[in-house]
Amino acid sequence: MTRSITLKRRTLVAGLGLLSAASIIGRSANAGPVKSTGESADMTAAMPQVSQFKLGSLKFTVVRDGANVLEKPWETFGSNQRPETVQALLAENFLPTDKLLNTYAPAVIDTGKDVVLVDTGFGAAMRGKGAGMLLDGLKAAGYSPDQITAVALTHMHGDHIGGLMENGAPTFPNARYFGGQVEYDFWTDKAREGTPGEGNQKSVMANVVPIADRMTFLKEGDQIVSGMTAMLAPGHTPGHMVFHVESDGEQLVMTGDAANHYVLSLQRPDWEVRFDMDKAQAARTRNRIFDMIAKDRIAFLGYHMPFPAVGFLEKKDIGFRYVPKTYQFDL
Repeated sequence: MTRSITLKRRTLVAGLGLLSAASIIGRSANAGPVKSTGESADMTAAMPQVSQFKLGSLKFTVVRDGANVLEKPWETFGSNQRPETVQALLAENFLPTDKLLNTYAPAVIDTGKDVVLVDTGFGAAMRGKGAGMLLDGLKAAGYSPDQITAVALTHMHGDHIGGLMENGAPTFPNARYFGGQVEYDFWTDKAREGTPGEGNQKSVMANVVPIADRMTFLKEGDQIVSGMTAMLAPGHTPGHMVFHVESDGEQLVMTGDAANHYVLSLQRPDWEVRFDMDKAQAARTRNRIFDMIAKDRIAFLGYHMPFPAVGFLEKKDIGFRYVPKTYQFDL
């Protein structure tokens, strides 16, 4: 089946650009269930899981770095709502009301010239506990760490930067690195010391600072590789970015942590999320990004969406209904 998409530059100018549907080809390896207690990313071992799809001439590989179970979802999502309100929305969507599964999905973009890794998962710190499975996933997909030519970070939380270093050395020795200037400046500022952000600052100092001399610091509109552009999407963190990717007239936006749950973040984008540093700004960013996606019936890849983390949205009531990919791109 031939797909014809009319692209409108107005949306890109508005802040994010359009993305057309990607031609998904099925390549996946199943993983067993992952369990944890509480919200501390305490994870049990599981096999890596990968999924691949095509976007124009590009090949994407999504890796399930791990998963954990969060207890009491209302303490994280809809933290400004009554617990029973959050539970009711979960129940409406056929989900448990007392816990939720959070997954992590770094992705590789193979351009034929560059092999770009977007975010790195937890790394060695959580390996053997059900996370830190990026390297195993890359191996399953046919990639080795030295084949990665570029690493781009949506932001600098630990589950996105933990895989940058391995045994005191860069995990991806031949890579160029890309990260937001605003993000880096925020986390390396000594003002973070003695604040709730100090723990994450230590993660940045251990994982990002050692490769800072090899990093290109990004601003709005900067290009990472040909066809891949960085765009500011702040709120979750001060310098959070999303990446707009285009190939052969097809486009895709990698939304990082602009939304963290396919029901609680998307059906109620104005609800506060505990992990969002500027909650009001994060809500504005969610509405801006995902309203574009819904209006144009186009796909996106979100780091915490249900694996393989690719789906669509439709506008519904005061939010968006998430539609995961199935066989749309196989016919």
